[in-house]
Amino acid sequence: MGLFGLLMATFAVLAGRCLVLQSFRHAYYAEKSLQQQRSRLPQKGCRGPILDSRGNVLAASNAIRTVFLEPRVVVDQKDTADRLSQAIHMSGPEISKLITGARNPGFVRVKSGATLTECLAARRIRGVGVQNDWVRTYPMGALTVHTVGFMSADGIGLGGVELAFDKRLSGPTREDLFLVDVNRRPLRWIGDQTSPGSQDEDLSGGGLILTLDASIQQFTREALLAQVKAFEAESAIAVVAEPRTGAILAMVSLPDFDPDDRSVDDNARCNHAIIDQYEPGSVIKPVIVAIALDAGAVNTRERIDCENGVYRGKGFGTITEYSNHHYGEMTVKGILVESSNIGMAKIGQRLGGAALHQGLRLFGFGKDTAVGLPGEAEGLLRPLKGWTGYSVTRIPFGQEISVTGMQLVKSFCILANHGRLVRPHLVKAVVDATGQPDIREFSLTMAGQVGYVVRPEVADWVVQEAMVGVINEEKGTGKPARLEKWQVFGKTGTAQVAKSDGRGYEEGAFIASFIGGAPAEDPAILVLVSVRRPNVKLGKGYTGGTVASPVVGQVIEKTMTYLESRGRVFPRHDPARLAKAK
Repeated sequence: MGLFGLLMATFAVLAGRCLVLQSFRHAYYAEKSLQQQRSRLPQKGCRGPILDSRGNVLAASNAIRTVFLEPRVVVDQKDTADRLSQAIHMSGPEISKLITGARNPGFVRVKSGATLTECLAARRIRGVGVQNDWVRTYPMGALTVHTVGFMSADGIGLGGVELAFDKRLSGPTREDLFLVDVNRRPLRWIGDQTSPGSQDEDLSGGGLILTLDASIQQFTREALLAQVKAFEAESAIAVVAEPRTGAILAMVSLPDFDPDDRSVDDNARCNHAIIDQYEPGSVIKPVIVAIALDAGAVNTRERIDCENGVYRGKGFGTITEYSNHHYGEMTVKGILVESSNIGMAKIGQRLGGAALHQGLRLFGFGKDTAVGLPGEAEGLLRPLKGWTGYSVTRIPFGQEISVTGMQLVKSFCILANHGRLVRPHLVKAVVDATGQPDIREFSLTMAGQVGYVVRPEVADWVVQEAMVGVINEEKGTGKPARLEKWQVFGKTGTAQVAKSDGRGYEEGAFIASFIGGAPAEDPAILVLVSVRRPNVKLGKGYTGGTVASPVVGQVIEKTMTYLESRGRVFPRHDPARLAKAK
């Protein structure tokens, strides 16, 4: 009787357990069972393309097939490796090594770029699958690497607009479910577990249309590279911009690198046009003059005593001219044409610290330009409360302030645009997967940035008179940039490289700069070239006029010729004006 009761109790427990499994835990165990019959396969969307302003492809994604293994379902490693070796034409021992060394029991990549025939053969092997993926290609190679950027091995944007617009470029990711057989081979698509929609849903990301023109980028890089080699420089930048809109037509930073090469050093990887912060030297003088003229601190007719080459005073020390020049009284135009440090120091004193600081902020110094690239530096414009008599007299000729190349481009675009505010930008349009515009950027209408920094007549005088004089007049420092067809305007700058501890300057280390544009009557383009550390031991020179201005002249001539070939019309240079200037 006791044995019968025990048996009845046992059956009662089993019946209760079955009731729990069938009624209360049915969903849980059904899901567990289904997991053994299903396989999840992530489907990554196609990353959107990046084009230049004329539709040339700068970055695109191409489909690629990847054969992979699921090590945990491999029963006979040698047999699997041998069969897969024949299917995909790959070494058997190499495949065995991948299986043995796999850290992820659910996935190990065996071969990327497999052919369709190889994939069909590989699918017949237990534990082997095929993943459709995308590979990023850069048809222009190193030409646009600093603006376009490049990708990490796992498909994340690194540098350039690839990083800045990573989310917009990336297509959505879908995780598809497949019913599989005992060998884990897909039998039937079950559904999309990420978002509603069919298996045919478009997973493409958005695209970018940049303001860059690959042709202008090409001959700008060629001209700059030749000069870097000739002067054995450490690095250099060249930026071509459209003053009216702030559109960047070309941006070159040397040294550069192939976007598929991950072994480059920091100097090559760095976009020097937006990251380097340096004292600009004399190239900033036209901006200071514009601020002073607009504030009424000076006028174009008066003459300022430049102290015959030496200017001393309490609170600002001693100021001398470059190369021991000795200047007497000069007009503001003469001060710019012959690049007098003493004349600029006196203009700074007249203007005063508060007005000078405010003017520099309005021109965009001390903050990044928001050009559209990650990692852009802000430069250094110290708070006014930290200024001294040295600041008011040194900043006007390019010391005690650090700038980026892009900040210089912005400030001179403002001058060339008749004093009106300009925002440099690289992205012309963001489009969705169908190619329809999503966002359009125009520098004069972004974030309410509309207005004048200085009066139009002030900006026009600085560009069309003073900066033209730098090119045309016999004593002008920018004569190498002179062109016959178009009237060029510009300004040279030669700055010493500050020591890393901030105490003084490195001996024999200079940054040679020139910024200019054309035609002066109605500026269509602006070009900045800065060459860092030209080798002074070569004896070829190291100044902005010698090193940088010839490159600017070449780029302006080629750009203007190219734009005219595409239908643009520009006012030609008036020879009578040049003869009069001489």
